[in-house]
Formats: sequence, structure tokens, C-alpha cells
Amino acid sequence: MFAVEEKKGDLFFRIFVQPKSSKNMISGIHGDALKVKITAPPVDGAANAMCIKYFAKFLGVSKSSVEIVSGQTGRNKRVRVELGASPGDEEKRRNIVKLLTSYA
Repeated sequence: MFAVEEKKGDLFFRIFVQPKSSKNMISGIHGDALKVKITAPPVDGAANAMCIKYFAKFLGVSKSSVEIVSGQTGRNKRVRVELGASPGDEEKRRNIVKLLTSYA
């Protein structure tokens, strides 16, 4: 079952990447991960870079706030979204969790 974890204000979630797709999109759930279709090929980190760019735009955060913390060379990845500790960030955190879990 897909879940978003919160640790020290950061959000963590799992994704399953399908590279070389016709468009960038979340296509549902794959096991305990969001299934993400990415147009970039799995060559020289291009798919990872596209995942970071896609999630930054999708979640409304900067690219530097999104990091793939594990699974750099595979399809199963763990993503971290770094958020601050200000009151406005708490609302953003809730909105991101709501958005991500809407696919579950």
C-alpha cells in the first residue's frame, strides 16, 4: 500500500519509474509505490533528472528540494521532498501529502 512518510519535516515516498514513455505522468499505484511514466530514457541519469524535474513542478517545490535517496540505478526509487519548518510549510506539507495519496 502506498504511503507518504514524514521524518524531521521532510516527506518520503516510493516511486516505480517507467522510462521512455510518451509523456510524463503518474499512472497509478504499483505495489507500495506511485507508478510514474517518464519520457526520458534510463541512460546517464536522464530518467532520474526528469523524475526530479517532474515532481518539483507537480508538487510546487524547487528542484533542489526533491532528491532520489535510493534506487538511482533501478526502477524502484525512494524520493525525499525537503520542506522547511515555518507555519506556511506545514500547510504545504499537508497539501503535498493529500495530492500524493489521492492516487492510492
